[in-house]
Amino acid sequence: MVDKRRARRSIKQLQRVKTWQLVVLLILMGFVTATFLRLNNIGMIERRAAVISSDNDDNNTTTLARLYELQRYVSAHMNTDMGKGVYLESAYKRDVAEAYKTASNESNPNGNIYKKAQEVCAPQFTSYSYAYLQCTTNELAKYPAGSSLIGTVKLPVAGEYLHVFVSPLWSPDFAGWSLLATVVILIMIFVRLTSVGILKLLLRHHYKSI
Repeated sequence: MVDKRRARRSIKQLQRVKTWQLVVLLILMGFVTATFLRLNNIGMIERRAAVISSDNDDNNTTTLARLYELQRYVSAHMNTDMGKGVYLESAYKRDVAEAYKTASNESNPNGNIYKKAQEVCAPQFTSYSYAYLQCTTNELAKYPAGSSLIGTVKLPVAGEYLHVFVSPLWSPDFAGWSLLATVVILIMIFVRLTSVGILKLLLRHHYKSI
């Protein structure tokens, strides 16, 4: 009798907090968690856009500062995966142009052949691409000094202009703590349902044994 009373008392204690109340709380916390995770991602997108904007403005100092700010943010906040990262396309294009200018011979009878190639190719492309580089190479090849220029110019490595920062799986911010609270509530629901089921099963078994 004592064991049966204890089992019934335990069931009543577990039933004080209704399962539906925990489910409602779980839904609310899930919404809060999703909102904070989304805000984290938006923060990353805004900072990545600031990096690209300063790169397009040809401001190396500001670009480096924005990159550092992006790195700090991504490394400290979950759900800030950068995908393919941020590529400093404008910086690469400027450095390629500088490499060609350095290699070209200003005293060439044809003048600055790189500048002439740019006058042809630049209006055709809105951004740097392989097609843009191929157009420049084709135009340089039309001049006597172009072939030697193409072979001697040292172009920058494109991969060095790609920056990818890794976000943590969990971070101690609003998104991280709300996610943790959601998981705790989910565990509470599971434990409650499991405990009630086990106690009822024990009571049934006790009645059969009498």
